[in-house]
Amino acid sequence: MFALDPRIEADSHPLADLTLSALRLKRDVRAPWCLLIPRRAGITELHHLEPADRAALMEEIARVSTAIETAFAVDKINVAALGNVVAQLHVHVVGRRRDDFAWPGPTMGVAGAVDYDEEALASARSALSGALGL
Repeated sequence: MFALDPRIEADSHPLADLTLSALRLKRDVRAPWCLLIPRRAGITELHHLEPADRAALMEEIARVSTAIETAFAVDKINVAALGNVVAQLHVHVVGRRRDDFAWPGPTMGVAGAVDYDEEALASARSALSGALGL
């Protein structure tokens, strides 16, 4: 049975359940940063997914990338599935701007995350939901 890793749950806000994945927003207002977590038990690697699930995940990554690009007018989209800290398969989709807190380096591992306040969270949820057609 699928269960969300408690570290992912603590580090992100729920957004929606897509066909395959739980979609969550990282608790860091400094960049539009989503996580896609396939709702499959015991999966730690992309190649462990069944081919149909792997294809579905790639479509969800593209869909969320487009939504972030549309909703937040970013310069670049970064996509990563590292799993060095949390082994449960999860994919980061991060909107980047040339003037963001970590440019041109990676966002992961940069200290100083700033969680959303209620208004900013509602705004980000609304923007993403609209761009995703939810």
